[in-house]
Amino acid sequence: MASAFSHAFVALALGKIASHRAITWPVVLTGAVCSIVPDLDVIGFAFGLQYGDLWGHRGMTHSLFFAGLLSAVLVALGYRHESSTTKAGIGLYLFLCTASHGILDALTDGGLGIAFFSPFDPTRYFFPFRPVAVSPIGIGSFFSTDALRILASEIQWIWLPATVAWLTVHGVTRLRSSWLSTD
Repeated sequence: MASAFSHAFVALALGKIASHRAITWPVVLTGAVCSIVPDLDVIGFAFGLQYGDLWGHRGMTHSLFFAGLLSAVLVALGYRHESSTTKAGIGLYLFLCTASHGILDALTDGGLGIAFFSPFDPTRYFFPFRPVAVSPIGIGSFFSTDALRILASEIQWIWLPATVAWLTVHGVTRLRSSWLSTD
């Protein structure tokens, strides 16, 4: 898995890329939490769940179905007084933040793969290109001698591309605004 730091950073970058007025700082913070929530599946180890089980690590909570369900529940509970357009924008953002978790994990060099299509298909997938060093499970394990190697990998393959994406979208948006204001 990628570290919680990198999952949250991608949610922040997605929030900055989104130019909708509904993506406020509280929504971005909710997105950051959504990007980390899938790893709560590690709690299952304490209850005897195996890594490869439906509810095991990188299983159901890493699926696109779970991302859709979580975002729909959060929008229904937290944004019921908003317009349909605002709800849709927030829902899409929260979905992308949650789904980004599995996408990043599928880029790592460890584990059993991601059950993107669970519960309908339990097959686990990786991307053919897996440059991100896998982060160990547990905060104590993360802060080990490998922490710098893992963070360097994440900065190179997650933080830097996310920053470039944000800067590109920001730059294009500013250029477009300046061109439209001069017409």
